[in-house]
Amino acid sequence: MKKTAVLATSLAAVFAATLLTTPALADDFPSAITVSGEANISAAPDLAQIDAGVANDAKTAKEASDANNAAMGKVLLALKGAGIAEKDYQTSRLSLQPQYGQNKSTGASPVVGFRASNRVTVKIRDVTKVATIIDTLVGAGANDIGNISFEVTQASKLLDDAREQAVVDARRKAEIYAKATGVTLGAPLSVSEGGAPVPLFKGRMATAPMAAPQAAVAPGEETLSVTVNVSWAIKAGQ
Repeated sequence: MKKTAVLATSLAAVFAATLLTTPALADDFPSAITVSGEANISAAPDLAQIDAGVANDAKTAKEASDANNAAMGKVLLALKGAGIAEKDYQTSRLSLQPQYGQNKSTGASPVVGFRASNRVTVKIRDVTKVATIIDTLVGAGANDIGNISFEVTQASKLLDDAREQAVVDARRKAEIYAKATGVTLGAPLSVSEGGAPVPLFKGRMATAPMAAPQAAVAPGEETLSVTVNVSWAIKAGQ
């Protein structure tokens, strides 16, 4: 019984000491206002990317493959003639697939031919020439064009400007909270970026019109968004 009483008394003493020291420990942590700042920056794209392809059907795999190789050769020569550098176009997909028919008497699916297809991805560094390049591809025999996208290649400078603006926005918000609560802002305690900067909108056209005299293409604008989280030390208002 005596050991139990002593143990209970010791635990009570420790608990009381904890209650007494906790406020003192809390006072050691600086008070702060934490806010998020945002900034958006838009710019016209300076690079376009087009996915174009040719497909050929034939009775044999060799015939389909030979016809497809010849067709893609014409497309690549047309790109070169249009001033597209060889480094700016490359094969993105190549396939040779059997084509099946239907045998009504047996229900089987016999091979009736083959389809060869070849796709090339083209980078266009002058977005004003996108429509012309599309017409060039179609004229050279490309029968499948789509997945046209636009982007800003020098996005780093834009993002740095957006980061500065986001910090300014964070301070503006913090000053509003400080004034409303009767305190003043001190130095920033921490700054972190809220996730990777992302484009809010990217100019894009899913499929190029094949029958139009000249493809209508609208590059639009790309908008980059940056968010920063900033904690500011605060002190009593003066």
